[in-house]
Amino acid sequence: MASYKLEGTCAQEVSFDLREGKVHDIAFTRGCKGNLSALGILAEGMDARELSEKLGGLQCGEKGTSCGDQLSLALRRALNQALADAQAGTAA
Repeated sequence: MASYKLEGTCAQEVSFDLREGKVHDIAFTRGCKGNLSALGILAEGMDARELSEKLGGLQCGEKGTSCGDQLSLALRRALNQALADAQAGTAA
């Protein structure tokens, strides 16, 4: 399970698993429990790239970001890391 610190939101951290490009077990630390639980349920099993594209750029009030936007950034980091790991594995 990967965990990422969030910036500019009430939630402080998000964790999730990526399996075969799909996102699973999304959990936020702090933040709006009901909304973030719903986000995790709705996103369960979605393609991580598609989810990142849908959530990227969403804003909460005048914060300039949102929990969804921060999840989008975390998904991109996780996908990039998975790609780097796969490339390192084929180069070895």
